[in-house]
Amino acid sequence: MKFYLKVFVLLLIIVVIYLIKLNYDNNRLFEKANKIHNNVITLDTHCDINLKNFTDSINYSQNLKTQCNIPKMELGGLDVAWFIVFTGQGDLSEQGYKKAYDNAISKFNAIHDLVDTYASEKIELALSSEDVKKIHQKGKRIAMIGVENGYPIGLDIKNVEKFYNMGARYMSLAHNGHSQLSDSNTGEKDGIYLHNGLSKFGIDVIREMNRLGIMIDISHPSKEAIRQMITLSKAPVIASHSSARSLCDHSRNLDDEQLGWIKNNGGVVQTVAFKSYLNSEKVKNNISVNVSDFVNHIDYLVNTIGINHVGISSDFDGGGGIEGWNDASETFNITLELVRRNYSEVEIEKLWSGNLLRVLDEVSETAIKLQEEL
Repeated sequence: MKFYLKVFVLLLIIVVIYLIKLNYDNNRLFEKANKIHNNVITLDTHCDINLKNFTDSINYSQNLKTQCNIPKMELGGLDVAWFIVFTGQGDLSEQGYKKAYDNAISKFNAIHDLVDTYASEKIELALSSEDVKKIHQKGKRIAMIGVENGYPIGLDIKNVEKFYNMGARYMSLAHNGHSQLSDSNTGEKDGIYLHNGLSKFGIDVIREMNRLGIMIDISHPSKEAIRQMITLSKAPVIASHSSARSLCDHSRNLDDEQLGWIKNNGGVVQTVAFKSYLNSEKVKNNISVNVSDFVNHIDYLVNTIGINHVGISSDFDGGGGIEGWNDASETFNITLELVRRNYSEVEIEKLWSGNLLRVLDEVSETAIKLQEEL
């Protein structure tokens, strides 16, 4: 009996020592992640907006039920949010273009109202990587603007420059449905395409985006349209919110061939925290998709195209969000998981903002050169 008691006590001591060490290791991991999270600039390239949340009485200075707003950004340590001027695809007609244009202008104006009037003491609009760094040093949150779907341009190429002057620094040429500029990935479902890639006007818009310094976003267009964009572009491109098709077979994700194109182009894939783009089997079986699933895609992309070509996005308030990163207040959990998987601070900085800002700089430098050639 005494023998068994001694064995029990010994096992109990071993378990206690193990638990103490585990707790110590977890605390060290947390402390390391927290230090890195505070050191790097965290940037999310895709946060949708709703105009009803951009008024003088209801806006992002308040902790609304939205997944992204300033209090949630502050709580989770999210420094930069790209607010999205999104327009759903409508009729390719004069009336359709007018409605789309008015929608886009309303969203541009709403973002400017937020940074200029409603919350100017808490957030500023950045137009360049230099702006991002300067505003970050002030301790403020940072807003940037992306355009999802070039449909609002209509048939007037001057609108591309107008959107640039209103702050747009990336734009995709299609969404769910073919636009006047580009075929959409949705054509994969029925095999019906409108342009076999880009339209002639879409080609002109790509060149104009290069000239102005607007990043070309390849999330949503068809595979052939993406190939043509990358071939035409004189600057690196981005996928503002896409993941790896090899891990989750969805037409919104990028296959290995497309990933190779982006790597050779010098671009970046902003891995997206959208459940059905991360693990369709879990979604099908009503199992929570979590931070681990998300970072699995980051791991795959890093292993496939390299640490210099991968970034992070949420698609908050547009269908994105996963267990552990369901809103901006939980942003730290991404850094924690990256540290748990032995990513260094240098690598985490690249993933969170360094790669995307590098592309923005290169796109801007290309624009300067192209304008000098005119």
